[in-house]
Amino acid sequence: MSIYVKLIAATPDADKIVASAAKLCYSPSGAAEILDGLDGAKVASFLGKLRESGHLSPFEHVSFTFAIEGISRVATHQLVRHRLASYSQQSQRYVTMEGKYCIVPPTIENNPAAAELFRAQADSAWKCYEKLTELGVPKEDARFILPHGAETRIVATMNARELLHFFELRLCKRAQWEIRELARLMLKEVLAAAPAIFGCAGPSCVTQGKCAEARPCGEPYKDMESMLSE
Repeated sequence: MSIYVKLIAATPDADKIVASAAKLCYSPSGAAEILDGLDGAKVASFLGKLRESGHLSPFEHVSFTFAIEGISRVATHQLVRHRLASYSQQSQRYVTMEGKYCIVPPTIENNPAAAELFRAQADSAWKCYEKLTELGVPKEDARFILPHGAETRIVATMNARELLHFFELRLCKRAQWEIRELARLMLKEVLAAAPAIFGCAGPSCVTQGKCAEARPCGEPYKDMESMLSE
């Protein structure tokens, strides 16, 4: 199953909202007046300067909500470590897990012997789960046997500042493959909604032209286009 990401809600005019909030700090005018007078052509340049200067608090005024499916609980365990966000995840306590689907890592999928072993063990776990529930074991206890890679669904909301931080960490080539793909799809979604805010987003090799990792991957991205098309 491939990862599915859809932006289901976003602050309207997010680029201009951030710009007006930032300009308010240095203007005698009110935010509403500033917003009305913003020139859309200059917003992207201004927001770029904000990022470069480290003046990031204005980016907290806009938020984005994603519907996410087709990822494992391995990935969501990493996702929810980004604490400046809100999450609602499908509960294995209340929902009967009937899909019997386990995310298979590419390194296993591309190895026939490993894939056969992996699927056999995953199928055994699902069968055990079904048997336990048939025996009257509550779903909240039967779920203990399910694979860590079981497919799940989650809704996530982050403000723009946290998203920029999320993309910096999770689009790095040293990030785990599944959450890196999730981040790539999320960035594609918000780029369409707020191109000025996210026009330069990703790991330091993309945003700063140099790697900030203590242990560089040795193969930095050349630009956002190469990162998004990976």
